[in-house]
Amino acid sequence: MKKAGYVVLILVFVALFCVSCLHIDKTAKSEFKPQVSDTQSFPVHPEQKNVTINGVDYLQSEAPIGKFGGTLVASTIGEGPKTFNPFNSKDNISSQLSEIMYDGLLSTNPTTGEPVAKLAKSFSVNGREYLINLRHGIKWSDGKPITADDVVFTWQNIIFDGYGNTSTRDSIVVDGKLPTVEKIDDYTVKFVTPEPFAPFIRMLSTPIAPKHVFEPAVKKGKAYFETFLSTNTPPSQFVTSGAFRLKEYVPAQRAVFERNPDYYIINKADQKLPYLDKLVYLIVGDVNNEVLKFEGGELDVIGLQGANVARFKELEKHSDFKVYNLGPNTGTMFVSMNLNTRKDDKGKFYVSPMKQKWFQDKNFRRAVDYAIDRKNMVFNIANGLGAPLFTAESLNSIFLNKNLPSYDRDVNKAKELLKKSGFYTDKKGKLYDEYGNRVEFDLYTNAGNTEREAIGVMVKQDLEDLGMKVNFKPIEFNTLVNKLVNTYDWDMVIMGLTGSPLEPNGGKNVWMSDGTLHMFNQRPAGYNKDDRFEWEKRIDEMYIKGALATDFDSRKKYYDEYQAIAYEEKPFIYIYSPLIISAIRTKFKNLYPSMLGGLTHNIEEIYIDK
Repeated sequence: MKKAGYVVLILVFVALFCVSCLHIDKTAKSEFKPQVSDTQSFPVHPEQKNVTINGVDYLQSEAPIGKFGGTLVASTIGEGPKTFNPFNSKDNISSQLSEIMYDGLLSTNPTTGEPVAKLAKSFSVNGREYLINLRHGIKWSDGKPITADDVVFTWQNIIFDGYGNTSTRDSIVVDGKLPTVEKIDDYTVKFVTPEPFAPFIRMLSTPIAPKHVFEPAVKKGKAYFETFLSTNTPPSQFVTSGAFRLKEYVPAQRAVFERNPDYYIINKADQKLPYLDKLVYLIVGDVNNEVLKFEGGELDVIGLQGANVARFKELEKHSDFKVYNLGPNTGTMFVSMNLNTRKDDKGKFYVSPMKQKWFQDKNFRRAVDYAIDRKNMVFNIANGLGAPLFTAESLNSIFLNKNLPSYDRDVNKAKELLKKSGFYTDKKGKLYDEYGNRVEFDLYTNAGNTEREAIGVMVKQDLEDLGMKVNFKPIEFNTLVNKLVNTYDWDMVIMGLTGSPLEPNGGKNVWMSDGTLHMFNQRPAGYNKDDRFEWEKRIDEMYIKGALATDFDSRKKYYDEYQAIAYEEKPFIYIYSPLIISAIRTKFKNLYPSMLGGLTHNIEEIYIDK
């Protein structure tokens, strides 16, 4: 979500070899200022370079030459992916697994945050124009060439025409207009944005689809496309461009990917990567099961929550794995209330008028905010490995508004705010609104995520100190997402969104009032655009201006303002930002951990030292 997403919701910047041949116009340069460094000191990932061999434009790894063979086993929590179509994905795990198989034109340098070439051999930016030069001679997994026709089809017929998840399209609309895409020749494509649009360069990391495979599905219409390349699709039907392709999927058990033997990245000996034969994702039910599987040797890599870090650091001394601290999480975690005021097609309110009045009362939202004990959560849930969060941008974002002050829990201030809005408590300490209605509501989060479940228990306790009755209900993740963005049938939720510390516009579908993930006040299709709170209108304005500004300082001014509005109005009440702590077996080499890329961003270069 920015994908829930959201985003996976991490920086220093010209190598000897011009991987991207990037030419940014003068006004856009400062966007790439380095702002954040890694928490630990890690080896810097060697720049990859372009080499042409027998007419094929390869991307060559400068990492040490490794050994071929072996398997890396990772995991995912929950029920598994809902699709393998990267354009239909609406959840983080579906995006993660589908994008293993499909590369984009560009990628992000995991150390610097700089845009770098991927399927593109080079690219240049001149104001509103983005010129993409594709690699000659590289192929889809069925042997057909990857050309400009695939790029134009992907952007025009899938993204611009609104097939699948429209978040990408929605995030690049400028004053109601989309960019244009044009084939110059078989290996050259030109994009033109309606106005200078700083976020667009990062959107070019969107996967590219093979036209000859996806076009028949598009011609059958959007309803058919929603089911195209589902988890029921035989692996043999996938035509891909990534380092790995799907070999086997067993629902609720595992997804197995095999090496793409004709991948376009090679090592210094001109051998085609990846080194690994297989990449396996085990689908585990919850975090506790994931930890047990890692300790039992079934997993090779794991992300650790705070409660497990100290024990793993102690085990590390005598074990076959290493623990890495990658710095603050790039996403955000929050409590949100349902502010929806609308009715369904049968005339029934999505949220009862009584709860509407509570949740839309800023004093009520601020009271909830002051009642939450963030420091206690950091200490008891994250084992001190994190920091309280009060802003809509993550702590390592280059756009973070550092002028918004933090504060401690203050139950007395929370009670004063409630009193201002007519709430009162009886002799037993139970809270009522001014009309005598008991303040009671449901609090949801996704079951199986032990961190969020623990947060839910503590939020419940904190709010009960105000006299509220909180019914805490962990439910399956996809059921929860359906409530948030489809049925609107919820009161309060603990949720997280993935994000980028480099580009706030990825959150446009969350913050714009017509966004598909504007969950705190989700609108059905065709809503009246004037049906907005005044502060929603102001955030809309800041997001539009922030994307159209071309220099970093101007953009930051607008994004600072949207954060200040969110800080004041509390549609999301942010909780804390945990550190990203991960562990991986020491047998894996060519690791270049980074805050932006994690442990295995260069999966094609990683090998096993047998």
